Amino acid sequence: MFKKKECVAMLLAGGQGSRLYALTDKTAKPAVTFGGKYRIIDFPLSNCVNSGLDTVGVLTQYQPLVLNEYIGTGLPWDLDRNYGGVKILPPYQGKDGADWYKGTANAIYQNMQFIERYDAEYVLILSGDHIYHMDYAKMIDHHKKTGAACTIAVLDVTLEEASRFGIMSTHDDGTIYKFTEKPKNPDSTKASMGIYVFTRQKLFDYLIADAKDPDSANDFGKNIIPTMLGAGEKMMAYSFEGYWKDVGTIDSLWEANMDILGDDPVLKLNDGRWRVFSRHENAPPQYVGPNAVIENASITEGCEILGTVRNSVLGENVRVMEGAVVEDAVLMGDCIVHEGAHVSYAIIDRDVRICRGASVGKPRAAAKGIAVVGEGFVVEENGVIADGEIVSDKGGAQ
Repeated sequence: MFKKKECVAMLLAGGQGSRLYALTDKTAKPAVTFGGKYRIIDFPLSNCVNSGLDTVGVLTQYQPLVLNEYIGTGLPWDLDRNYGGVKILPPYQGKDGADWYKGTANAIYQNMQFIERYDAEYVLILSGDHIYHMDYAKMIDHHKKTGAACTIAVLDVTLEEASRFGIMSTHDDGTIYKFTEKPKNPDSTKASMGIYVFTRQKLFDYLIADAKDPDSANDFGKNIIPTMLGAGEKMMAYSFEGYWKDVGTIDSLWEANMDILGDDPVLKLNDGRWRVFSRHENAPPQYVGPNAVIENASITEGCEILGTVRNSVLGENVRVMEGAVVEDAVLMGDCIVHEGAHVSYAIIDRDVRICRGASVGKPRAAAKGIAVVGEGFVVEENGVIADGEIVSDKGGAQ
């Protein structure tokens, strides 16, 4: 018999991440490397731990191997527990057959038993592909005090950006009276962050009804939230004012990495009061050679820098050889940039080799877009990857 947990977190981590192209050929989006030593999923997992939540279900589907191995027993996040902790929840075969997760709501529906075993009063639903620091405990407390059936975290965006999000229209007290998915003419700038707190029984009632609807997309934004609003349920907005970035595109992933650089970075990763926990290998200290030039860069352990690195983020065990130049770039780990090679305005996935004299991308001011090189790719000697080009070992340019 499991003891009661007040709140269980359900982390949706099964997305394909198709807009990251080569970076998600072999890896689920939440497992993509970020900031040199982290994976994207480290942020919601760390937020859970820092918020005092010790029971997290991680719902996986697309390319789960790397993500499952990375999370493991949950030790790096202090979630390796016999009771609670982190649990991987893939689609499974039951007595009525097997089925993939059809949508975000269906994924939770298929795992209602996991929530029930802890007799949770509240369910926190998270996305596994956002970069941010957030105290979920404050949001849960707000939900309890208002007596809402559902509370949705919202971020104030510009009117020009609003058409890209699900938009909440609210009364002065934060009560939501209207929800519009990607409106052409938004009447509010309160954008849904895809973070929900539900009172469990209300959630279950609507999930069960939604599962019986053959015309439903089984999605929270498209189905569950509008249905609850239409039924007159009390829905509350919870305003968030900190850093938040959806890193679902090449541009947004590059921008978020750049946000950790500078004397006063937009995204602070060195705040001891709100640590970001991660699983990382025990690599040796980085080595900087006598002729190396490093300006405004984040260099992770295990790196060997003999050439020039400017305005860039380097993951563990990256080697930049003498005469090589890396600028305005993100190198995710275990890469080699050989002598005379040049990498500019680019994202380089893990285990990539850029051979002598090769060129990837163009200087940012002249580039048409960010160059992307997929995991394990070899850029041959004197080879050229054009600005904005995306290549992988699955078949060249994408």
